Amino acid sequence: MPCVVRTSSLPAPEKKSGAKSRTATGKALAKSKRSGLIEKIVDGLEDAKAEDIVTMDMDGKSALADVMIIATGRSNRHVSAIADQLVEKLKAAGKKDLRVEGLPHCDWVLIDCGDAIVHVFRPEVRMFYNLEKLWSPDAPAEQRAG
Repeated sequence: MPCVVRTSSLPAPEKKSGAKSRTATGKALAKSKRSGLIEKIVDGLEDAKAEDIVTMDMDGKSALADVMIIATGRSNRHVSAIADQLVEKLKAAGKKDLRVEGLPHCDWVLIDCGDAIVHVFRPEVRMFYNLEKLWSPDAPAEQRAG
């Protein structure tokens, strides 16, 4: 399974059958909830016209989150609007423990959703920090975060 997944190819929740499904119910349920959260986040980003949405599986790479989602807004105002709309959509869906950083300047807004971390960047800032490369499995060990 690749580390970086474009929104067009989000993985579907794994389906288990037979005796294994009874023993793995907790993990399957957690994965299904996480997958539902990812879908809500990506839908919210697409509704707000975010560009170049990327999801990265962080499972086993970081204790911070299981998934990192990165998107781009065209300007500071667009980044702010994307973040505001996403937070409202997630709150309406019942997600209460959201933490938001970076709203005053809106060059880079981080939304911590618990299992998922969302980064919304202006294009220049996204290119500068290049989180996709930083968290890539191909990055040299001394440069890889985590």
